[in-house]
Amino acid sequence: MTARSSTGSLGTARGTALYLGAILGPGVLALPGLAAAAAGPAAIVAWVALLLLSIPVAATFAELAARRPDAGGVATFTRAAFGDKAAAVCGWWFYSVIPVGASSAALVGAAYIADAAGLGQNAAIAIAAALLATAFAANHIGLRLSGGAQLVLMGLLAALLAVACAAALPHFDPANLTPFAPAGIPGILSAAAVLFYAFSGWEAASHLSGEFTDPARQLRRVTALALAVVAAIYLALATATAGVLGASAGATATPLTDLLAFGFGPAAAPLTAVCAALLSLGAMNTFIAGASRLGAALARDGAMPAPLAKGHEPGRTPHRSLLLLAALTGTAFAACTALGLGLDQQMRATSAVLAAVTVLACASAVRLLTGRARGWALFATACTAAIATALTWYLVLPLLIAGLALGYLRLKRRRMPPVPVAPEQEPGLEPAEART
Repeated sequence: MTARSSTGSLGTARGTALYLGAILGPGVLALPGLAAAAAGPAAIVAWVALLLLSIPVAATFAELAARRPDAGGVATFTRAAFGDKAAAVCGWWFYSVIPVGASSAALVGAAYIADAAGLGQNAAIAIAAALLATAFAANHIGLRLSGGAQLVLMGLLAALLAVACAAALPHFDPANLTPFAPAGIPGILSAAAVLFYAFSGWEAASHLSGEFTDPARQLRRVTALALAVVAAIYLALATATAGVLGASAGATATPLTDLLAFGFGPAAAPLTAVCAALLSLGAMNTFIAGASRLGAALARDGAMPAPLAKGHEPGRTPHRSLLLLAALTGTAFAACTALGLGLDQQMRATSAVLAAVTVLACASAVRLLTGRARGWALFATACTAAIATALTWYLVLPLLIAGLALGYLRLKRRRMPPVPVAPEQEPGLEPAEART
């Protein structure tokens, strides 16, 4: 079933920009180096594979959103397909991934700032902690980015990536592509696992669907345009990283600075640091604001403890959910620091949970869609599940979170007082009220 919105205001151009904003993020500033470290020049194969995977995934979410426009997004579709428990698990996955995801975004910005200032790893960790504290403080006082500011930041990111590629590609050297696959197929799979982080966000269509003037027609066009732009940027970035930086790509935490240096020289480091800091803060602000509201909404619906529901109303700040999120993020950040788990491990952990969300959402589409769209959804589910296996033991994380969500629901059900049942009435007798 398709629908035409009578209240939506989004056109194709602005919708495409918002869609790109959901897909592109600060993580891509570090991912080229992480993928190169895992697979060498063959990381290009992983980039291409995930771009191809994005076609059925993006098509599936666009079809879901076009046929069932609803601002509730993935959770709504999951509930319609599999019921309240599955929707609760999906919500817990989204909420739980933010502590590590926000930490990753902070580490990306901190790495570029520390590099520009000539500081070491300990300083980068301190800067990341300061960025996280700033983002949570901003949300606590109700300071959030407007939709326009988010679009400006995403435009800045796209421009930064495009300029870096344009400056570096003239220096492409085929000799840098040998040996092409030093780690073989396992290395390519490992690169694909960490790169999944850069390809999440296609579910944004389902959240934006209600804002379009004509979802059924516009969403397919917006998805195609966004996919084309993402493919162009990511392929250029992967090619420049492998063919220009060569073996050094896997040894740097700031690959964009190295690429920009071909065009801007010494000015590349401070320029990229400023951009990375703004992008990281903007992304964290948005992640935290959305997750804190998600926690309050889950509590309102009974999927999380009831006290967290305070502040779920539009225009209010859900301080309790925000406080829990801050505690979880601080704990995750401290634990990762103490255990020596760096950006690569944190992004893989985030990818594992995001992959689980994608698989569940695509599986929901298999049940909700019909015809050719169901075939795309089935293909997307199978391909995402196949690539997710490269995340190996990290897949324990979504299983653990799902267990906690289901365990909470069971515990809550056991603690609920029994519903009183009216005594059965003997045949032929009228209720007492009727006889008086």
